[in-house]
Amino acid sequence: MALVMKALAAGENVTRAAVAAEVGLTRATVSTLVDELLAAGLVEEQGAQRPGTVGRPGTVLALSETGPAGIGAEIGVDHLAACAVDLHGRVRARAQRPAANRSRPAEAVLAELADLTAGVVAEAAAAGLHPVRTTVAVPGLIGQDRGTVLRAPNLGWEDVPLAAAFGEAAAVENEANLGALAELWLGGHDGRLTDFVHVSAEIGIGAALVVEGRLFRGARGFAGELGHVPVRPEGPRCSCGANGCLETYAGEEALLRAAGVRTGRGPALKAAAVAGDPAALRALEEAGAALGIALSGAVNLLDPQAVVVGGPLADLAPWLLPGVRRELAARVTDRQWRAQDVLVSRLGHDGVLRGAAYSSVRTVLDDPATWIRTVTEPSLPPTGSTSCSSR
Repeated sequence: MALVMKALAAGENVTRAAVAAEVGLTRATVSTLVDELLAAGLVEEQGAQRPGTVGRPGTVLALSETGPAGIGAEIGVDHLAACAVDLHGRVRARAQRPAANRSRPAEAVLAELADLTAGVVAEAAAAGLHPVRTTVAVPGLIGQDRGTVLRAPNLGWEDVPLAAAFGEAAAVENEANLGALAELWLGGHDGRLTDFVHVSAEIGIGAALVVEGRLFRGARGFAGELGHVPVRPEGPRCSCGANGCLETYAGEEALLRAAGVRTGRGPALKAAAVAGDPAALRALEEAGAALGIALSGAVNLLDPQAVVVGGPLADLAPWLLPGVRRELAARVTDRQWRAQDVLVSRLGHDGVLRGAAYSSVRTVLDDPATWIRTVTEPSLPPTGSTSCSSR
């Protein structure tokens, strides 16, 4: 069933025969599996195949636009957001509000986020969607139980059992990891980009590594802390206690301070750069160079297909990338490395939130049989039950 679901997720104008050829099963087996998926509401028929195909036209299949939904929730330093996506990864409900979360009690943040998420769940339910799981994105280090925030310095949090506030069907993930997964699944690369470094920034700078189509977490789950790679050891003191970390040059607060921007944050910095403000241009040039130095070490070590710049950094790419590419060209030992191997994500600010939501609904793509059993056996609670929907 998972093979069939993923074949439908990856293609358009797909028939039973096309699925059988793709996954290596007989047409009879695929037809039986498809019938089960149709009965469960996970797949729908969309009529005859388009004219021009060879042989008798088959019936086109597609993932259902109703049924399972993934819920994503995001805790930023200055905002909260939530969304619901369907099996296609399309956003079907979304809400966001400003929130000053730095050093705010975790209980208050989680209560507000649960309320915001409940509204999204209700809107999704009105569209015929039912939550599978909630995944919460946090700018911090997450425990291996995928439920506890061990340390989120920009929020002032330590050892926060976050998943417990959203019920057993919830998971917690680092925001940079979710941004990278969104790029892998939803970035429009059609499966061609499977090894890359994804870098993004808000207050701090985060990176994530995708190797052979899978997120690389490291031995303890903390891989990707690019913001604390030293780029100039004699540089300013970082919040981590070291000197000259990348974050002290290319983090949002460092950029705003160097550019002399006091209000409006990222959008104001972009406006200053568009207007040709000298201080803004200098700050972005220096940040791009520092980012390139840090990334050159990652490229030399990992030999990825590409570096992807996402999140708020994508808005500043026209001014950051010249410095990034110049440093990479000077420092990467592989002379086949090209400027076009540094890509700008098309997902922008929504990458983290969409990655959180889609990681939730992908549990159905990965194991549709378990989801079908869960929702059809009355003795078991539905996996979509979460405390945020009852608050």
